[in-house]
Amino acid sequence: MSENAQTETPSYTGLVVGGGLISLTVLLVAGFILYSSICPCERTPGGFLFGERVDAPVSNWSMANDVPLCQIQIWAGIRPHSINLNCMAADDGKLYLSCSDCETKYWSNVVGLQDIGKLRLGEDVYPVQFSRVLEAAELDRAWSARMAKLQALASASNPAPTSSAPRPEEWWSFNVSSLSP
Repeated sequence: MSENAQTETPSYTGLVVGGGLISLTVLLVAGFILYSSICPCERTPGGFLFGERVDAPVSNWSMANDVPLCQIQIWAGIRPHSINLNCMAADDGKLYLSCSDCETKYWSNVVGLQDIGKLRLGEDVYPVQFSRVLEAAELDRAWSARMAKLQALASASNPAPTSSAPRPEEWWSFNVSSLSP
């Protein structure tokens, strides 16, 4: 053997970097799932909507008038995006989502491109389809349902608007319908 031959020690750099990347990925996924279990909160969007999945078709959404807010989940590229929204059922049980200045909001523009998602009412999660309401008469009907719900759920911290408040022109509404699996 030559005097110049040196014994090479194995390099663990690749193993350390690979292990670090795997650990970071696991932490990010776990953090996102934890974040999803807490939010959407107030005006902060969340990720996945967790709850009891309800696959049975729903034709009467009047139970939406018993909760202050609904939560919807859509897909934003490769990640879920969920938010809190005002929702209200009309007298016939048809469900609407309420959106002021909707033109500037992320979710409403995504819903215009993909119309399926999830809706959570309380602890129940429903597969749904969204469609923007454009007809003035139906917008007025959704607005009336919104006013009735806000009157019923009024509190000191959330006073109800006057029931005769006119529908603003920039107010949008979306109809929500049940999807069968």
